[in-house]
Amino acid sequence: MVRKFLYAVTVLVVILIAGAFALRIWGDELARTAFVPSGEFVEQDALAGNAYADTAMWLSHPRFTPETDPAHWRPEGAAPAAADAPRFAVFFVHPTSYLERARWNATLDDAQSRSRARTFLRGLASAFGAGEVWAPRYRQATFGAFLTDKPEGERAIEAAYRDVQQAFDYFLAEVDPDTPIVLAGHSQGARHIVHLLHDRVAGTPLQDRIAMVYAIGWPISIAHDLPELGLPACETAASTGCVMSWSSFAEPARPGQWLEHYSNSPGLDGRPRGASRILCVNPITGTRAGTAEASANLGTLRPNDELTSGELVPGAVPARCDQRGLLMIGDPPELGPYVLPGNNYHVYDIPLFWRNVELDVARRVSAWAADD
Repeated sequence: MVRKFLYAVTVLVVILIAGAFALRIWGDELARTAFVPSGEFVEQDALAGNAYADTAMWLSHPRFTPETDPAHWRPEGAAPAAADAPRFAVFFVHPTSYLERARWNATLDDAQSRSRARTFLRGLASAFGAGEVWAPRYRQATFGAFLTDKPEGERAIEAAYRDVQQAFDYFLAEVDPDTPIVLAGHSQGARHIVHLLHDRVAGTPLQDRIAMVYAIGWPISIAHDLPELGLPACETAASTGCVMSWSSFAEPARPGQWLEHYSNSPGLDGRPRGASRILCVNPITGTRAGTAEASANLGTLRPNDELTSGELVPGAVPARCDQRGLLMIGDPPELGPYVLPGNNYHVYDIPLFWRNVELDVARRVSAWAADD
């Protein structure tokens, strides 16, 4: 299993090195040319009503064994997760793993994007692996859908979201009504989690079942998004039933184009986000707009140079929420070739703080269950 994991990581490294190198030299225009589909958007047929009853439609599922479930992979030497945490169920939506421009949405039989998604789950969803993890396969929007103003891009994202909604409905029907629920996702996955909160959770009885939300790597406007979600931001490390979100940048951060895309997009209230502050909950302190020294970082997930294993490195990076709502991690750490232009550590949002995230979710779910 380790060999397969490392092979998948190696393939992904090659892809991302080439892409990151090209982006640094030629920027957004090349990215649009390389990744945005030129063809028409083709509406997807709806999935069968019982599609998610088939475990083949899940990347992680309670029926899978720890050896076959990527969400239960653990780094070498990692200490056990909190053993006294109550049972909880995690609905995790993976980030974009389909990079092709042949179509606007991945097909379910695309083996390459599925393999990448499993790799992402090992590095991201594994931080939530103390729970019962459900991670659906879905016909995700291609990477290029997020690089364009073409209406086809938004249609592709909405098409992907319909699959996620269907998977979520099945998850809710299967999970014991007394089990705390954690919603989590990264990047495109976080975008879908935010919309589930807005469309399916806010103002409904389900809101009282949500122990925590981790919408990581997708900017949430405090003024134009957060009030529409029904749940508050996590103010303290003891807060429950709240939203955590952050977007990681090393210093000096150059988020110009990233912030431009954010500013020009509408919030959930339908108004332009503009220069509104982005929600930043520090993953080390667990507090909104917090600051922490590197010594408080309990473990960054990092592969070795030969990619033969992964290890947790304590004290690797600090974390500080700046005035814009970006999470600053100090000098650029040497974690590999995934860094995006502008010192954007988006790919590493969860691995940078892997052990802190693992303990954070266990602590908050335990507090939520104690108050219930």
